[in-house]
Amino acid sequence: MADQRTLEEVRADIDAIDREIQALISRRAGCAQRVADIKLEQMQAASERGETPGEVVYYRPEREAQVLKRIMDRNEGPLAGETVAHIFREIMSACLALEKPLQVAYLGPEGTFTHAATIKHFGHAAIPVSQNTIDAVFARVESGECNYGVVPVENSTEGMVSHTLDNFMDSRLKISGEVEMPIVHHLLVAPGTEQMAVTKICAHQQALAQCRNWLDLHWPNTEREAVSSNGEAARLAAATPGVAAVAGDMAAELYGLEKLAEHIEDYADNTTRFLVVGRDEVPSSGRDKTSIIVSSRNKPGALYALLDPFRKAGVSLTRIDTRPSRTEKWAYVFFIEFEGHLQDDNIRAIVSELEEQSILLKPLGSYPRAVL
Repeated sequence: MADQRTLEEVRADIDAIDREIQALISRRAGCAQRVADIKLEQMQAASERGETPGEVVYYRPEREAQVLKRIMDRNEGPLAGETVAHIFREIMSACLALEKPLQVAYLGPEGTFTHAATIKHFGHAAIPVSQNTIDAVFARVESGECNYGVVPVENSTEGMVSHTLDNFMDSRLKISGEVEMPIVHHLLVAPGTEQMAVTKICAHQQALAQCRNWLDLHWPNTEREAVSSNGEAARLAAATPGVAAVAGDMAAELYGLEKLAEHIEDYADNTTRFLVVGRDEVPSSGRDKTSIIVSSRNKPGALYALLDPFRKAGVSLTRIDTRPSRTEKWAYVFFIEFEGHLQDDNIRAIVSELEEQSILLKPLGSYPRAVL
């Protein structure tokens, strides 16, 4: 009886706490609405003074990163810091939607890891807009039809996504953020499908590569077909008898598929990084990365000359990759990513030195490092 009374008391405490949490979330949402009203009032006042008002900025990537970092730093448990940050991300997403819902283009269709990365970064209150190609994601954001875009840029086992890098060559867009997603692949089939009935396995070519050893061991004689995305593979598995898909949990849920096998990726730490692209530069969050495109003259020691300014300044490089130049045969451009922000004095000095010795230097943006 004593245990029962104790359980009832704890449940009563939980109910009371839930009411407090709900009241505080409502207060926070009210503040978000007031922020939107203030921004609109400021824009209207500027217009009445004869000034040309700029576009109202509702989403601030650097501020969101700062808030989430503080939440994780002050977390005392028992929930993990990332878990608490995910909860607050959804609260922030819902509150932002009261100001203005964000439309976010992503490499679709539904159920891809890019779709999952979009929700992870912007929360469920954002409006994901599926696109068939990386080019289309850039185009939707450049035109203003979408506020931001999310595209894959590199995988920990398969390397860089060259198509994303190529789009930055001609695009005016800036990198606004990054998302890191652990990639967990499953072998998915329509409900009731027996293992012996599977005659074809479909997935994006990178997913097939990331599961190559497992598939060679367990399904060596089964046809494999590369398709446009894992989401498309899941759609085919749901609609076509005998087809299995390599895809993740979101695809399984969206298309109502069952798992013949779980965690089939060859490397347990398989991770893909995605970039968030937008039209505006992002102010410093205090914990940033910067990406640039640079091309030097074709002469001995050219690459050393590009990298030496970072060494002298003590700035860590986090990524360097090359792509063929579109203007000169057997010439290359370098995609360099490093810690720091373009507003930092030491980064300004590095960029200035690089401009003197390169034939092309294009900053792609500074952005908060991934928090979650």
